[in-house]
Amino acid sequence: MVALSSFFKKAGIDYFIAGIIAMILLAKVWPEGGLDTSPYSPGKLAGRGVTLIFFFYGLRLSPEKLLSGLANWKLHVLVQLSTFLLFPGLVLLVRPLFEESEFLWLGTFFLASLPSTVSSSVVMVSVAGGNIPGAIFNASISGILGIFLTPVWMSIFLRQEEMGSADLPDIILKLTVQVLIPVILGFLLNKKWGAFAEQNKKALKLYDQSIILIIVYTSFAESFSQKLFDGLSVPELLILALCMAILFFTVFYLISLVSNWLAFNRQDRITAIFCGSKKSLVHGTVLSKVLFQNSTAMGIILLPLMLYHAMQLIIAAMIAQKWSGDKS
Repeated sequence: MVALSSFFKKAGIDYFIAGIIAMILLAKVWPEGGLDTSPYSPGKLAGRGVTLIFFFYGLRLSPEKLLSGLANWKLHVLVQLSTFLLFPGLVLLVRPLFEESEFLWLGTFFLASLPSTVSSSVVMVSVAGGNIPGAIFNASISGILGIFLTPVWMSIFLRQEEMGSADLPDIILKLTVQVLIPVILGFLLNKKWGAFAEQNKKALKLYDQSIILIIVYTSFAESFSQKLFDGLSVPELLILALCMAILFFTVFYLISLVSNWLAFNRQDRITAIFCGSKKSLVHGTVLSKVLFQNSTAMGIILLPLMLYHAMQLIIAAMIAQKWSGDKS
């Protein structure tokens, strides 16, 4: 068991991914527990817990670390354009392939419109020997930009799908209250409580993951209760997983090409590739609660994000380990 656990850790497979799978299985066998049938349902409690996630996120944002990576503007532009323009553009190109699965395409486009990850991007960049201040800056700024840019992208298609979502100004207002204000408040308190947050980052990470697992459970429970997965076969799931892998490697390769064209050094190239090819499960689960608040299809919409998240951790961890020994 120890050897197996060590292998999974090196491959990027952790207990959190196993927890996600467990929540999906639980939603399958017991969807009733995840339905919003009372003021104290898991979904409503998770919605309230989201605010604390982003408060603690802001609390750990050090002004000094952000400023240290500010000057490298070419790196920042490449990462943000990859995150918010390249990804959505690629998924828009393949929309005709999803004619029979509109919800899966919507979920894939939602994935493409999300900001980059924070913690895993910085960890992978560190392991591979990249520009860590640049990774911290880009991952942090990406999360803030996503509060506005993800709803802008999604509003184009949410109206077409008639999913009952609020208008764009209402969505941004809700995200500002639930996400941006807590981040700013935490950031302002960094000098006072930032050290405390760093000392307890493992406990805070466990809290973040617990809230995400609850959101995953309630989202899939709603979809299972409505029997939205009944028409989704195993071959279709495998094809979707293959599509997520192709998307990851396509973005990975294109960023690498542009980084070489811009004559980035090894450290900046690593940072651009890892930060620009990642997508945030934290932001995805939180934003989905607002963007798809009236939809029973949230589980199936989140499915591409779940697959991509698992793949990006496993594949990126393997690449980071390989590059850590490559000093060229």
